[in-house]
Amino acid sequence: MTDTTAHPPQIDADGSTPSRLRLSGSWTLDYAGQIGTALGDAPAGVATIDASGVERLDSVGVLQLLRFARRNNLDFDVLTFHESHQALVSAIEDVADDRPRKKREYGVSAALERLGRAVHNNWHEALALVGFLGETQIKLLRMFKEPSRFRPTATVHHMEQVGLDAVPLVALLCFLVGAVVAFLGANILRDFGAEIFVVELVNISFLREFAVLLTAIVLAGRTASAFTAQIGAMVSREEVDAIRTLGMDPIDLLVIPRMLALLVMLPMLTFIAMIFGLLGGLTVGAYSLDIPPQQYLTRMHETIELRHFLVGLAKAPVFALLISLIGCLEGLQVEGTAQSVGERTTSSVVQSISMVIILDAFFAIWFMEMGV
Repeated sequence: MTDTTAHPPQIDADGSTPSRLRLSGSWTLDYAGQIGTALGDAPAGVATIDASGVERLDSVGVLQLLRFARRNNLDFDVLTFHESHQALVSAIEDVADDRPRKKREYGVSAALERLGRAVHNNWHEALALVGFLGETQIKLLRMFKEPSRFRPTATVHHMEQVGLDAVPLVALLCFLVGAVVAFLGANILRDFGAEIFVVELVNISFLREFAVLLTAIVLAGRTASAFTAQIGAMVSREEVDAIRTLGMDPIDLLVIPRMLALLVMLPMLTFIAMIFGLLGGLTVGAYSLDIPPQQYLTRMHETIELRHFLVGLAKAPVFALLISLIGCLEGLQVEGTAQSVGERTTSSVVQSISMVIILDAFFAIWFMEMGV
């Protein structure tokens, strides 16, 4: 409803300075049509506009004056507003700024600046991950003291999504990689008349490295992204804020069930990956290398060592903890927009795969130095 005490917008030319316009009345949504008419009838050759006499002003009036200034090639600074209107005008001017963005700078100094910012951001990401690890472990210990906080249904649900649904992909991938490793190794060893050593090559490579590494990479791309997208969507819909408002802890409800599910299922998937990798080598040995299955299995039984199996399996819980923490942390860091969800999902996949490969290299060197 229009306020009866307000006056319609008016534009008057300054008597002493014809190029100066004086505004008065109410420049609000109620008078949007009259504002357009008044500005359309304004005289040409305007240099400055005095809006300090405006009684009431809202975003509609400011935007109309902003468009009028642009049409007449005037800088918005030529408009003078009352002190009580300055905050509104400044806010709208910042939002409506259509100046082109600053071009990307090139050169050594600009590259060093971008490198420094990237290192600074990565350092903060590492600190956030360490802090999130500590917070999660503390609340996991609290769950042992207060078993009512445990969410068995959610944990089993995530175990199905993380583990059972990934079995066909992991099995097929490791079977094919095992076959490729056996085939390539046989081509090299054939020159030395030592094709039978393909058995040791496949056994050691899959038990120690390939099985756990391939499984972790698959889950880093498949599961970490799912965790980030799921939690990030909840953050953008303010469901996480609603959980906190209800007095519940998002770590107990969202993070710990996913972390426990991955801690249980990644070692199991690693074991399955080992079996199918060995089967891939056995298949190539039987059909391409003229090594009968009985001879292949006998050689495997004679040369296989338990320590290789334990080394590979020992890495699985570490990778599972890392993947789950990165996926959940990136989801909780979503800022509420669809673009942020996509950026955080991409970041979680890149970080998870990178950290898995780095840690696997560290483990390989450490176990080699320890003679394991």
